[in-house]
Amino acid sequence: MIVFVHGRLPYAMLKPDPVLRNLLLSIPIRKIIFTNADKNHAVRVLNRLGLEDCVEGIICFETLNPINKENPSAADDIKPDTAILDINGYCSAVLDSELKLPSTPVVCKPFENAFEQVFKIAKINPQKTLFFDDSIRNLQTGKKMGLHAVWVGTSHRTDGVDYALESIHNIREALPELWEATDEKTKNIRYSGKISIETTVRA
Repeated sequence: MIVFVHGRLPYAMLKPDPVLRNLLLSIPIRKIIFTNADKNHAVRVLNRLGLEDCVEGIICFETLNPINKENPSAADDIKPDTAILDINGYCSAVLDSELKLPSTPVVCKPFENAFEQVFKIAKINPQKTLFFDDSIRNLQTGKKMGLHAVWVGTSHRTDGVDYALESIHNIREALPELWEATDEKTKNIRYSGKISIETTVRA
């Protein structure tokens, strides 16, 4: 099966974001990317934003859906006549209807098995982890799985989320406790429950 994740995207529109870079580098806790995108897309976006060295690692489509379970890098095993799956359409159809899952479903957000795999791979304790996403479906599953959910792109908190940030640049105002952790040994972060105030940041 070939999975269609991204077409031609306007990467040139992405510019370095020194404000976000400084914020991420100043938070003394682990930061991991969890994306339904392929690794190439994730790396290109991070590089364009100047954030490539701000995260510990990337858990992407290939991580959760290796082509060859025994040899995940064996891309040559893809057969040219296999079906193409649009991952976005697939997820929407499954969630919005009674569509029956195929016998070998794609592992991706917002499905619980994707989160379970991420917890194992990254050795994450969901009760001590903040999960940032712009998709309410992903966040609701994450919250159900024990994560503290942060909805990015809106200031209106709703069921299934703990925080709502109009912009990721508001993270320090909304979660000052993150900067209270002084090293990797600090595990018990208290959450204030405050919603950030929208501010405009131009980078």
